[in-house]
Amino acid sequence: MKIGIVKEIKDKENRVSVTPQGVATLCRAGHTVVVENNAGIGSGFSNDKYEQAGATLVDVVKVWNVELVVKVKEPLPEEYQYLDRQIIFTFFHLAGVQRELTDALLVNKVTAIAYETLEDEQGRLPILAPMSAIAGNMATLMGSYFLASFNQGKGMQLGTVLGKKYGKVVVIGTGVVGQHAAHVAWSMGAEVFIAGLNEEKGRQVVDSNLPGAQFFLSNHENITQYIIEADLVVGAVLSKGAKAPYVVTEAMIKQMDCGSVVVDVSIDQGGCIETSRPTTHSEPVFIKHDIIHYCVTNMPGAYPRTSTMALSEATMPYLLDLAGQGLAMFNSSNHLAKAINTFSGYITHPKVAQALGMQGNYKAIEKLI
Repeated sequence: MKIGIVKEIKDKENRVSVTPQGVATLCRAGHTVVVENNAGIGSGFSNDKYEQAGATLVDVVKVWNVELVVKVKEPLPEEYQYLDRQIIFTFFHLAGVQRELTDALLVNKVTAIAYETLEDEQGRLPILAPMSAIAGNMATLMGSYFLASFNQGKGMQLGTVLGKKYGKVVVIGTGVVGQHAAHVAWSMGAEVFIAGLNEEKGRQVVDSNLPGAQFFLSNHENITQYIIEADLVVGAVLSKGAKAPYVVTEAMIKQMDCGSVVVDVSIDQGGCIETSRPTTHSEPVFIKHDIIHYCVTNMPGAYPRTSTMALSEATMPYLLDLAGQGLAMFNSSNHLAKAINTFSGYITHPKVAQALGMQGNYKAIEKLI
């Protein structure tokens, strides 16, 4: 198969979907790989490295003129002109109200295979997981930075000072993002409170990794109670393939102390904090009701070297199967088939169709391939 590795154009997005080592693996398997000029520069991978791995360097038009396009982030409006019946393997996050992009995918009959809805046999999300870990680590670090008074924060440092804990961090979600965010806050020495829907899992997370932290059940009453005194709130809610539910309401935000910070890691899927809206690395925060909101939609892009290496390692087994078998890899695997979000002009993931109010454009993937 002919595979194109695209240079990302999202704001300060320096990740690249495949490392030179990954390209070499694809070439050894008999595939033809073209890489857009300078696609890997931001992650520290030179054009020469890709050529040495067996790739051909091409311009933006030629990199899209392939059977399989591999990216990191969703195509942006400037890239819609290149959409034409390809398979595209990337993060799409269509349920985060990506209506314009979805329309473009349908009109151009793109097969959209989404990293964030690809499940393994245990129902885990193996490609999303490493990026979630990096975003979780970042959530606490960015929250701590914006709590500084020179950032209009309340001036509370998260950490231990001569044995005494300062700063209260509330993390909503016990998945990969939540666990990493909570662990960083705990390691810094802050008071940590983590919310989840499964009490047994929550207790296990605290007991095994966060001694001294407190778990509480995630419901409206409890969240309201805990975030009133929080210095940092991390939204880490995931509903597979669907738009994230609002678990922190605007009324709750209004009750927080001025200069507190919220980091909504769920923003790719629409956000779990009602007052959130997407931001960029160039303009990462905004203030609403005197609360600083950090809602960057491509957080791991801030650490492209680490993110690229982790992402390429996670995608490679699936990329090899996809390049080798094509869509046949999905025929006997219901869990893998969940990765297909659009195909042949239809939305093929029911939760995406529901989130976008496009149920009339939905058709089950097993009826199409």
